Amino acid sequence: MALKIRLQRHGASHRPFYRMVVTEATARRDGRFVEVLGTYEPQAKRSDDEIKLKLDRIDYWASVGAKPTDTAASLIRKARRQTPAAATAEESEA
Repeated sequence: MALKIRLQRHGASHRPFYRMVVTEATARRDGRFVEVLGTYEPQAKRSDDEIKLKLDRIDYWASVGAKPTDTAASLIRKARRQTPAAATAEESEA
C-alpha cells in the first residue's frame, strides 16, 4: 500500500478550497483518504488563513513512507517558513 500526501479539491466553481490528506496512491483525487492533515484556501482574505497544516502529523506520515506530491511538498515548505515567524510573534506579545 503506497501512501501519498496530496490535495483534495472542495468548494464551489471559481472558489476552490483544498484539504491536504494522506491517501493510497490508487485512490481517486476526491475519494477515500486515511487522515486530513490540513487545509489550503488560495483565495483567503487574509494570508494567515491561506494555509493551515498539522506539521507534526505530516512529519509522522513522511516517516512511515508517505510521499508528498509536488504541489503538496511546495505548500508544506511554505507552511514551515511561516510557522517560525508566527511562533516568534506570539512570544514577543507575551
